Amino acid sequence: MIIAMAGRIPHQFIDDLLARTDIVDVIESRVPLRKAGREYTACCPFHNEKTPSFTVSPDKQFYHCFGCGAHGSAISFLMEYEHLEFVDAIEELAAKAGLSVPREGGDQAFKLKHDLYSVMEEAEKYYRQQLKFAPQGVEYLKSRGLTGQIAADFGIGYAPPGWDHLLKALEAKGIKPQSLYEAGLVIKKDAGGFYDRFRNRIMFPIRDRRGRVIAFGGRTIGDDSPKYLNSPENPLFHKGQELYGLYEARKNVRQLERLIVVEGYMDVVSLAQFEVRNVVATLGTALT
Repeated sequence: MIIAMAGRIPHQFIDDLLARTDIVDVIESRVPLRKAGREYTACCPFHNEKTPSFTVSPDKQFYHCFGCGAHGSAISFLMEYEHLEFVDAIEELAAKAGLSVPREGGDQAFKLKHDLYSVMEEAEKYYRQQLKFAPQGVEYLKSRGLTGQIAADFGIGYAPPGWDHLLKALEAKGIKPQSLYEAGLVIKKDAGGFYDRFRNRIMFPIRDRRGRVIAFGGRTIGDDSPKYLNSPENPLFHKGQELYGLYEARKNVRQLERLIVVEGYMDVVSLAQFEVRNVVATLGTALT
């Protein structure tokens, strides 16, 4: 897989990125390391052990476990530890280094996805801002026992009633309706034009493993049907491949050894309110 994906990202960029990256910093932010001579040691994060056999070499920019044989660079560590795809690991390191990942010969699919991430980010900001001016939304969350801090942790927002509030707000920021449509945020009218998909709903942003918003789930606080409405599948979002709350769980539980799978968004958030943070929810009616 690395060879195939590297054909899209210049090899020189990958080499330069690894030269700029300190593998000790990458690993130590996730696994406690202890200095041992010129190297660092730890109990291996990839298998259970009581005696440290995992070593990190700052000179070679390489890690190796003498117990299970795991080894590699900062890229392979992120792929194994964070369960990232190769390109996602590259982008994670590049973002930390303040670099943009180039693509050989251009990549229209990549550009589309990059643009949609920006659209989703603006939508999340809008929904979160609207919650501040929606006493009915705040009251609903309070009635479910949630604090403002937990709502902020999960980026919970509110989509106001009406047909085109989000559409107009993001158009004013220069975002075209077609981009909102491709992101699944608006619906196309038969007679032409668009209208907001989510209206009068508590909004739960769905994030990928890197914390980027890729979709939304909306819970009605009125009599609208259905009670829960998800974003449609789009270039960013494939519901069978995602779990709600996984990013937040990994962010709050340093060594995530197991997950509790629950039914919906509110179950995840309600348990987080009681400091149970290793919880995720499936994004469909069927668990496969």
